[in-house]
Amino acid sequence: MQKKLVLSVKDLTISFKTNAGLVHALRGVDLKIYQGETVALVGESGSGKSVTARAVMGILSKNAAIESGSIDFIHDNGSTEETYNILQLKQSYIREHINGKRIAMVFQDPMTSLDPTMTIGNQIMEGMRHHFKTSKSEAYQKAVELLKEVDIVQAEACMKRYPHQLSGGMRQRVVIAIALACNPEILICDEPTTALDVTVQAHILALLKRIQAERHFSILFITHNLGVVAKVADYINVMYAGKIIESGTAQDIFFEPRHPYTWGLLSAIPDISTVDERLYAIPGSPPNMLEKIHGDAFAPRNQYALNIDWETAPPLFQISKTHYAATWLLDEHAPKIDLPETLKVRIAAMHEEALQNAR
Repeated sequence: MQKKLVLSVKDLTISFKTNAGLVHALRGVDLKIYQGETVALVGESGSGKSVTARAVMGILSKNAAIESGSIDFIHDNGSTEETYNILQLKQSYIREHINGKRIAMVFQDPMTSLDPTMTIGNQIMEGMRHHFKTSKSEAYQKAVELLKEVDIVQAEACMKRYPHQLSGGMRQRVVIAIALACNPEILICDEPTTALDVTVQAHILALLKRIQAERHFSILFITHNLGVVAKVADYINVMYAGKIIESGTAQDIFFEPRHPYTWGLLSAIPDISTVDERLYAIPGSPPNMLEKIHGDAFAPRNQYALNIDWETAPPLFQISKTHYAATWLLDEHAPKIDLPETLKVRIAAMHEEALQNAR
């Protein structure tokens, strides 16, 4: 069965005009999302994850300058497919026909998403009443069902409460309910569990997976935490300095990583079984995005950097049908560099754990 493409981002290059100069936030991002799949964007703060998400939503700040690229949203209206280039649509059209209705977003901090002066019920009902002109009584019933769907037990009582009366986990569940109210085709989750404790985080991730399986929508999941990604993603895109530098299935990235930056991210995941006294950290700092980058942006932090890395940015080398990485180490003329021994041990342990969970 052929997969249905719902979002295609091509050569997206975005800068921001600031008092300090032009910040080169995205430098040619390519991304595809198919129906029912979860695609993750992973990387350090400032790598361009949230800018990509906001561009897809059409909510970039006014100082953003789109230098190149397209963001095609493919909507299936039942009989035909319509393609919308988000970058060419007017803001008024995006607000009326795209945001919340077809592409919805769950932000990191629920308190910044929720209106402290409105009851939970009114906030969930608002989108349905605006986009579909749903009657108040019908919207109320749908809102109660949505609260039950996101595992809020006393749904009727929750409808009358205000955000400050709920716990952090309940607030995030409410935000998910609001995002799902208009049955969107794509749900963007921007660090949705960062502010939550580990137990609540696990519940929210399991909740998203269950509802996605029931409704068949697509998820663009943004996080800096590879441990979280392992639980939710079908495909993973590793971002660094405004570019996707490795992409593949979850199995490709976790068990057969090929980019030294991905090696560093995997090595930095906390692991109770590790024998190291200190947690690994990638040396150095990300580049200053105010400056033009020559060569490979990761070269100053890469202990395996080659001479060519300082001169020319590497292309995306194809490793398999699903796996790509932008590193000169994959060039046929490059020296053969193997995975660090400590990472080999860690990957072997992750592989064994995955096998045990599958049994």
